[in-house]
Amino acid sequence: MSSRTAQGVSFVVMLIIVTIAFVWLMLPFYGAVLWAIILAILFNPLHRRLVRGLGGRRSLAAAFSTLACICIVVIPGSMVLAALAREAGSLYARVSAPDFDAISILERVHAGMPSYLVEALSAFNLSEFDQIQTRLTGFLGDAAQTVATGALNIGQSTAQLVIGLGVMLYVLFFMFRDGSQLAIIIRRASPLTDYQTEHVLRKFTTVVKYTVRGNVIIAVIQGAIGGITFLLLGIEAAFLWGVLMAVLSLLPAVGAFLVWSPAAAYLFLSGQVIQGFILVAVGVVIISTIDNILRPPLVGQGTKLPDYMVLVSTLGGLALFGVNGFVIGPLIAALFVALWSLYTDQQSRLQGEGTTVSNGQSDLTRSQSIQNDE
Repeated sequence: MSSRTAQGVSFVVMLIIVTIAFVWLMLPFYGAVLWAIILAILFNPLHRRLVRGLGGRRSLAAAFSTLACICIVVIPGSMVLAALAREAGSLYARVSAPDFDAISILERVHAGMPSYLVEALSAFNLSEFDQIQTRLTGFLGDAAQTVATGALNIGQSTAQLVIGLGVMLYVLFFMFRDGSQLAIIIRRASPLTDYQTEHVLRKFTTVVKYTVRGNVIIAVIQGAIGGITFLLLGIEAAFLWGVLMAVLSLLPAVGAFLVWSPAAAYLFLSGQVIQGFILVAVGVVIISTIDNILRPPLVGQGTKLPDYMVLVSTLGGLALFGVNGFVIGPLIAALFVALWSLYTDQQSRLQGEGTTVSNGQSDLTRSQSIQNDE
């Protein structure tokens, strides 16, 4: 191995090691950095208008863009989380209160059950109310312990949440101010061709934009409709269930169904047949229809992914990365499809060039053969 080759290999190895170390260093705040990039992409049109309106003063425009993100995203999100925590706490206090009559609710549900379902409960030793009450009491005790542990963990992680939010806003400011320069640096450092690099960067921004914006719009609409329906039907903690439907709507086709279908079953079993039919009608006709109508143009069209791939990649992302996975999962799937499409296009071009060269050589051989015959 020559000295120049050894130096090149050593540099590449050192580059890989330093890159891995940098990624490992950023892992504790990868969520903050990810959402800073996402917000910078989503609010980039607003930032460009501010730059033009402020005469090219990028730092001032970045400050106003960051303030807009705080007012539009951070403050409303904090208010929703606070209201959700209050409603969840009041629901838990209502269920765990001494005057909460679980037996009367169970009796009402049991009276509305069909005979085959009662026999099925008997097979699990759940036909007697005292047994059900014992198990329900144990469940509530476990739930109380879980809630207490969760509250303690939230209290201990408050400082980390505040630090993460601060890191996100700090990175967001510099993403607004220096985003164009960073894009130029990435293009220059990329080992891919200019066309491939531009294609991958365009796919990245498009998937982030369509995935976040489309899913948020669908989640807000489905959660609002579901929460209002629960409120009008007299179901307790309607805001809590609406937010839960909004969160689960990130799962295509099955998200909100996981909330309103058990509520509809409870209404039917407790004898509230009309309310149950109303909830089923709203869930099937309105909520599910909204998902089927809005998701293809808002999410699928931008990501260029089929519905089944969006569903599987979202589930995989949520399982691996938590709430950030609803962006990371489809993003990885879209980049996978984009890179393989680039590879197949390149192979097709190479095969086409090889066929053209082969045909040219064949024509030349035939021409020489004709000349020799003459």
